[in-house]
Amino acid sequence: MSPAPLSQILVGVVVERRKADSPWIDYLWRPVGILPDAPDMPIWSVLREEGEAVLFYAGSRTIELHRSETARYRDNLATGSPQLWVVLSPAESDWPYTLAAVTADPAEGEAFTEAGANLVETIAMPDAVREAVEGFVAEHHVEREFVKRKRDRANPEALARRQPEGGQE
Repeated sequence: MSPAPLSQILVGVVVERRKADSPWIDYLWRPVGILPDAPDMPIWSVLREEGEAVLFYAGSRTIELHRSETARYRDNLATGSPQLWVVLSPAESDWPYTLAAVTADPAEGEAFTEAGANLVETIAMPDAVREAVEGFVAEHHVEREFVKRKRDRANPEALARRQPEGGQE
C-alpha cells in the first residue's frame, strides 16, 4: 500500500470512438484529450461528432503526486513534451470501457500495460497540469546520490568439502 499522495490534480478525459474497418470489431476506442478540470456533465456525454468519429467525455480522475516519484515526474517534464498516461479498462456495462486511471508517472503508466486488456495511451500534458507537476517537483524533489553496492568477497573455504565429525567418512 502506497502512502497518501501529497498533491492531487483533477482532470477530465476525452475519448474518441471511430468506426473500425474490420470484420471483427465495430469501433476503435482511444483516449485523445485531457481537460484541465472535470466538467459538470454525465460521463459518456457526447462532446462532438466529426464524420465517423465521436468524442465523449469519459469521466474524471485524480492524478496523484507522490514525493517518492519526483525523479520520474522530472524526467517526464524534461522530455520537452510531457505526457499523461490514460488507462481505459474493459467494462461489463453499457459502455465497453471505464476510465481506470490517469498518471504523470511513466513507470506507473507502463505498469498498466501489463494487464493485456487495458487500453493505455499517452496524451500531451495540458499547460495547467504541467505547471502543477513542475511546482510539485520543485518543492519536493531531493536528489539522491547513486551508491553502488560492493559484493562480499567469496570465501573458497565455504565451498570446500567438509569432513564429517569424528574424522571418518
